[in-house]
Amino acid sequence: MSDPAEKRIGQFSTDDLRDLQVWNNLTWMHELLFEQDTELAEFRRKGAGWSEAEKHWLLDRQRQIMADIIPLHRKLSEAGQVELTTTPFYHPILPLLWDKRSARQAMASCELPRHTDPYPEDVARHLAAAVECHEHYFGCKPKGMWPSEGSVSQDIIEAIANVGIQWIATDEEILSCSLNGQVARDAQGFVNRPDKLYQPWRVSSGNRSLDIIFRDHGLSDQIGFHYQRSDPVWAAGDLLDRVASIGRAVAHAQSDRPALVPIILDGENCWEYYADGGVKFLRQLYRDAARRNDVAPRTVSEHLQLSPSVDSIPQLFAGSWIFHNFAIWIGHAEDRAAWDLLHETRHFLKLAEKAGRHTPERLKLAWRELDIAEGSDWFWWYGDDHSSELDSLFDQLFRRHLENVYTLLGQTPPVSLARPIGGTRERVAYTRPTGLLDVNVDGRISSFFEWRGAGRHVAGNQRGTMALVSEGIIKELHFGFDAENLYVRIDTGSEANSALADIDSLRLRFIEPKEMELVVDGWQKSLLHCDLLGNGKPHPPLTCHTVAHDVVETQVPLHVLDVKPGCSLSFFVELFKEGQSLDRAPVEGCIDCEVPGPEFDSLQWQV
Repeated sequence: MSDPAEKRIGQFSTDDLRDLQVWNNLTWMHELLFEQDTELAEFRRKGAGWSEAEKHWLLDRQRQIMADIIPLHRKLSEAGQVELTTTPFYHPILPLLWDKRSARQAMASCELPRHTDPYPEDVARHLAAAVECHEHYFGCKPKGMWPSEGSVSQDIIEAIANVGIQWIATDEEILSCSLNGQVARDAQGFVNRPDKLYQPWRVSSGNRSLDIIFRDHGLSDQIGFHYQRSDPVWAAGDLLDRVASIGRAVAHAQSDRPALVPIILDGENCWEYYADGGVKFLRQLYRDAARRNDVAPRTVSEHLQLSPSVDSIPQLFAGSWIFHNFAIWIGHAEDRAAWDLLHETRHFLKLAEKAGRHTPERLKLAWRELDIAEGSDWFWWYGDDHSSELDSLFDQLFRRHLENVYTLLGQTPPVSLARPIGGTRERVAYTRPTGLLDVNVDGRISSFFEWRGAGRHVAGNQRGTMALVSEGIIKELHFGFDAENLYVRIDTGSEANSALADIDSLRLRFIEPKEMELVVDGWQKSLLHCDLLGNGKPHPPLTCHTVAHDVVETQVPLHVLDVKPGCSLSFFVELFKEGQSLDRAPVEGCIDCEVPGPEFDSLQWQV
């Protein structure tokens, strides 16, 4: 069967395709560039009809912009405006390279690859290469390091300190586990021992030691996942108010040391979800931080110089910034298959090196291919916790780097590297309805069969390269139909009445039908009221029905949405308080489905 996209390609002219190429490049350029470069801004305003020469002008301008990035950061670093850190070269999970069995500290029953040999020399190589690269480009060695994915263990501390790194950072849950739960958050998200979390610690191994700080993952997730839907001025003020509140809590705990509040997140990923690339939010944040008396912006090294660490961690827990474990990189059968292929290739390379038949230059190239394959991002896409439409390509590239080791050393790669690791199974962010529903809208799971035919979305990590660590209010969405209604069920993990008691409104927001939303308010008084809005204007009174007890159940008649069997529905659920979004499911994108006809059940049975 031919690809529908191939059939449509003839509908586009050469000019159309060129415009798409230009826009594909423009959309990845930050708003600050258009603000600073009037010629580039004028180019974008044209909107369409660019010539081939204009396309190449844009590509040349991109190269110029890229060439300025490293010199600009070196200038800012030398002026003391920023502190530049490094990360292990090729971004491996160092604790797993050192000892794959470390995964069992957080996951006692974790199945391991067949081969668990340690690779301490590989750890040293990635670290040395990172420091060498940093010194080459920035004129000095780095003091700080974010280990790949915040992954740490007691085993790797000495190796990190050996290359001159003075401090590292990871997530707050690693501190909690290292201190046997002394530091934790309550049900409202407040830290019980802020004096312990918001300070640097010392960790030692052998005759080496370094400082370690722990990210506030709640504040980091606010920037990465929530403030994008808020007014940027309000969001900046809210963040600084939270930081100042932490400072007061630390002082109240009778600590005479200033609070250090590390906010750490994927620096590049979240800004594409802000309407202006985060410009207004960041400008407001930095301006207000410099003006306020209760917040003092500092680099980590500045803080360590002013307030050195005094407490030591006896044994650093082995885990990452994501749920304090290594599940993403070793917790799936696909991950373990990848580790075993990597080990077998490495074993071949070690034997070839020992045989002495290859030049140092050729061996260096082969080790480089293996180092690339040790990077964490290949394993990120294996398993069912993250997925993209390029999963098969990532799988192919991972195996290609391993194949290159054999090819560089004059050997034919083994057949095992020709087989895809990930298979061809389909991964989706939600399941689709499989039958018509018979729901009693009472806010309770009345029976197992009531929602059996519903589609289901589990809230979590559907944003490719970012992971939401702090838990949202919404845990699951269930959705489906009978002959006359759309039904949506919202699970909150605890009794929905309590979990939603503080919100102002729950909104079922439709992309299709265009710009319609069901607004359910009255939560604080437990007197729920439904309004259907179209283009922001109220519709006539309707018979929508929402009840919350253990779960939230909502019934929306299809006729009020003006949809019939075969029509598309596209929606998401969002919670609001004081005009600000508290949670959204899905976090990005929508639930897309088609209104079924009365014969839906029989068609499903035939399939």
